[in-house]
Amino acid sequence: MKKVEVPVWEKANLTVNEAAAYFEIGTKKIRDLARENPDATYFLWNGSKLLIKRELFEKQCEQWNEL
Repeated sequence: MKKVEVPVWEKANLTVNEAAAYFEIGTKKIRDLARENPDATYFLWNGSKLLIKRELFEKQCEQWNEL
């Protein structure tokens, strides 16, 4: 059975490492943001695994850039 690779820009949720590469920020910064904003809708916790909702996080990054 062949494993299918989905490009990062097409994924709905990203791992911390994928998000760090895609958004060009560090993994520590992403984890710090998740810890500082526990109710943020762009973070998803699957047990202890942190996932980032790509489209929502992109919109949030755009808002931060406008400041």
